[in-house]
Formats: sequence, structure tokens, C-alpha cells
Amino acid sequence: MGDGSITPRLGNMKAFLGLVAGAGASYGLYKLISGESFKRNKKSAANESAGVRSSEGTLQPGSLLARVSGLDVVCPRPVGGASGDLAHQSPGNLDPQHLKMLLSCLQTSNNTTDRCRILLTLGNSAAFTVNQNLLREFEGIHIIAGFLSDPAPEVRVQTLNALNNICMNIQNQEQIKVYVPQVLELIEMSPVNSELQLGALRLLTNLSVTDKHQHLLKGSITLLLSLVVVSKETLQVQALKVLVNLSSNPDMMDDIVQAQAPASVVLLFDARTASAVLLRLLTFAGNLKAWRASAQVADELRRKQDCLFRVMLDESSQLHSRLVQLLSHPDVEIQSQVARILT
Repeated sequence: MGDGSITPRLGNMKAFLGLVAGAGASYGLYKLISGESFKRNKKSAANESAGVRSSEGTLQPGSLLARVSGLDVVCPRPVGGASGDLAHQSPGNLDPQHLKMLLSCLQTSNNTTDRCRILLTLGNSAAFTVNQNLLREFEGIHIIAGFLSDPAPEVRVQTLNALNNICMNIQNQEQIKVYVPQVLELIEMSPVNSELQLGALRLLTNLSVTDKHQHLLKGSITLLLSLVVVSKETLQVQALKVLVNLSSNPDMMDDIVQAQAPASVVLLFDARTASAVLLRLLTFAGNLKAWRASAQVADELRRKQDCLFRVMLDESSQLHSRLVQLLSHPDVEIQSQVARILT
């Protein structure tokens, strides 16, 4: 299908994008939309859709607007007509030509707001496996990842969010992994607690769930530990998710314990630390404690100034005494985690 057959269905591009961004969720859309929820909300969605208009008139069932907006568009089936088959479309039913069109628009748009909305739409569509595969086949991953260097921070955030959904597909991770250095650079160069850092850490969390690509993060341990120390709770939790993933792999442990670590990380093992942070810190500490160094390796590590081994595992570390204090923590799960580490 040529571009001319698609354009009339879109009408005004900005109106189209406005509907998409307004109704679409963020990278976690797939958790919010299910077939059952569409069935339960059929009547209310029908009433809402009656008030939604594009620049050309009423939002048409089965159109690109209806498919990616997340609205449950309902219309009467015309007598003898086939258009009723297009009712109840969801973002998971985007046609391949629509994804191609969006990728093309993304490459040619000079408007920051439009780029953000297109990336948001692509990210929403990538919550569905069929679209994850199509985006890979259409070279969409490399097109989207190209906007990691966009001058607008909000575009970079939407790029990370889109890649995060696309990364849920194992085959897609093979293409996304080449952008890990760039994602780490974004974390280093972005303001602390920014949406850029959070989006980048979410992507690294998904990429590090399995052992396959964890080696790409060997040099990032110090960065992640620093974020745990200086950031607010949301970012602390996300950085710790990556560290927990990495420390679950015995093959990564030598690199982890040798990494330079801020001594103040031990101070977070405290009853005043947020429970969500403390629980992940304890999981990370438990993974470290399970690692056993030979006497020779331990001696070598003790000579490395400020390495994680000395900060958290050496006999001189304050960690043990702080863990003992946490045995009286009011959270039962935290008490249990501490007891497992100490025994």
C-alpha cells in the first residue's frame, strides 16, 4: 500500500498524534490493557468514543487512530457491510503498514513534540509480541535507538521507554545490546533522579534479567553503586534491581567485588532506609555473601583501596554490625532477609 492510501485516513498528523499520546499509556501499557478489560468496559468506551473527533470528523472504527489510541471503539455493523469487523481494535492489532508509516514519520519529523508522540505510540505498540517482531523486521530498533542522541531530553526519555518495551523480546535484545554504552553514558551525563536516568535503568534492568548480556555491564558497578547512594528512592530501587540481577550470576562476581564502591553504601543498611530499598540491598548483600574467595584472592582484594570487597565483605567492614541491628527491624521480611545473611 502506498503512502497516498494511508494519508487520507490520518487527516491532520498533529491531531492524530494528540489522540494517540492522550489515550496511550507509557511503556507499561501491556499491564493495563487486556482483552477482558475491553469486554468489561465496552459500553463506557462506546460512550466516550462518541465524543472523540479527528480533524476530519468522527473517529472511524478500524482506523489507525482507533487502533493505537487504546479506545474501545464500537459502532453498529452496517447491513451487508464488512466494516463492522474492524470494531474493538486495540494497539496490539496495528497493521504492519501503520508501523512502517510511524517509523517513516519519526525519521522525517522536525518537531520535538511529534517525535515524542510517535515514540510513545511505537512504545505502546511494542507492548505486544507481534509488534516487537515487526519492529525488528522493519529495522525499527535501529531507527528508534538513533534518537538516544536527540538533543531534546524528552525525546531521549521516550526513546528509552520504547526500547524498554521492545527489549522484552529476546531476539530484540541482540540488536539493543549494542546501545548499552550509549545508555550508560546517558546515565552518567544526565541529572541525578531525572527521567532519563530512570528510563535508562529500566532498560538495563530488562536487558540484565538473563545472564546473556550481563557482561556488558561489568564496568558499570561503581556507577550503579553511586546512584544507590546519592539518588532518591525510585532511582535507588531501579539501580539495585540491576545490581541484584548482576550479582545473581556467579560469573559476574569477580568483577563486582573488585569494583570501586562508595564507603557510604554501608550506611544505607539502616532502619531509616526505605523498606523497598533496604530489601533489595539485603538481596544484593546476600548474593555477595554467598560468594567465597580463596585466601589468595581475598588478600589481593584487601590491597585494593575502596573496592566493594573491603566495603562490604572484609572483616573490617561495618556491614556485620549493621545487619545485627536490623534483626529488630519492624518489617518481618527484612528481619528474615537479615537472618538468612547472618546464618
